[in-house]
Amino acid sequence: MVGLGNPGSEFAGTRHNVGAEVAALLVERHRGRLRAEKGLHALACTVSIDGRSVLVAVPQTYMNESGIAVRPLVRRSGLEDSDQGGDRHLGARLIVVHDELDLPSGRVKVKAGGGSAGHNGLKSIEHHLHTRDYLRVRIGIGKPRGRQPGADYVLERPGSAERAELAVAVGEATDAVEAIVSKGAGEAMNRVNATS
Repeated sequence: MVGLGNPGSEFAGTRHNVGAEVAALLVERHRGRLRAEKGLHALACTVSIDGRSVLVAVPQTYMNESGIAVRPLVRRSGLEDSDQGGDRHLGARLIVVHDELDLPSGRVKVKAGGGSAGHNGLKSIEHHLHTRDYLRVRIGIGKPRGRQPGADYVLERPGSAERAELAVAVGEATDAVEAIVSKGAGEAMNRVNATS
């Protein structure tokens, strides 16, 4: 599971970092600790969820270079060597959690595959893995009002009301990752997408 964001305290709490917040919460719930690991461009930790080992990571590259971190994570976890045909068929074995401009703020959805919808982190992952075939847990951050560029909007810290909404969404997205691991992608999608 990879939670996308930008590294550094100047990006903490921004809309673009909600994926990284999910990774941190997931690790906290399962009594782990994210740490730098040799050969990875990420903070990572393996936790046990329902008896399954899950590698949880937060890239330490900037968002538009997320694939540089995800590629070695896929190798490290052995996903590309699976009997399902390598990393072109990651399917439900790779979960990427990210912010989504095309969903209202606070809405959480699970999606299998698909395009990047202009998200630079997803574009980078697709470029480095040569596939779109992985699960996404999408956290809605809404669209900017007026003519504000999307790039500026995602790097802002939201006001207190929106921050509270996003905190709830981070919890729901963490629940969604746990459901994917323990119940499977189909059941998780049915549950999360029906209620969000």
